[in-house]
Order: sequence, then C-alpha cells, then structure tokens
Amino acid sequence: MAVLPDFLIKRVYKKGSLRKTDKGIEFDLKNVLGPGVISGLESIQINDYIFKKDVISFVTGGVELLATKVDELNPIQFRLNQEGTMKLAESVNCLKNGLNQIILEIMNPEAGKLKITFTDAI
Repeated sequence: MAVLPDFLIKRVYKKGSLRKTDKGIEFDLKNVLGPGVISGLESIQINDYIFKKDVISFVTGGVELLATKVDELNPIQFRLNQEGTMKLAESVNCLKNGLNQIILEIMNPEAGKLKITFTDAI
C-alpha cells in the first residue's frame, strides 16, 4: 500500500470542510496536483470508525458516484482543479472536538492502493 506524502495531501484536502450532516459526514477535496484516476474507493476511517464502501459516495459536477460502482471499468477521472465532496451516509458519532484523523483508501491504476491520511477539526 502506497502512502502519499502529507505535503501533497494538504493540497488536495480542503481544510475546514469536515462536517456532520443530517445523513452522515462530509468533507471536500480539490485536485490541485494534476489529472488523476480513482479506480476504487475502498474505505474511509475517521478516528476509530471505518466506513465501508457501501455508505461512501463522491459528488462532483452535480453527479453522485457510489463507491460500490467505482472500479477499473468505471473509474473517476479527477481532473486538475476539479472539486468534489466525499459523503459518508451513515449516522455514527465518530467525530470529536478538536482534531479528527481521516484515512482515505483509494485505488489508482498505476499506483495500486493508496492510503491518504489527514486531520481536520469540525
């Protein structure tokens, strides 16, 4: 499993975007690094709770992509300057005051499984 350097992640994750909603939890991403492909949204962990792909979706350009539908045949083309929102449709009380650790596991055709770790406060 590859781990992306923190200095790159800070450029993709929109700091201050972590929020609780009526349907779960959301946070925002913006691709400022260059064109990329996501061929799988494997899981998202916030603090000690792991969200499985059946409750994860990615909304971009007005289209909601369910993690269970993202694969090598149906990848997400994440273009430069494209923005999106990760939605976790599960009401779990895993957010805490202060910093929350978020671990996003995705698949990329060239790099394989990537583990992206960042922190944010609500």
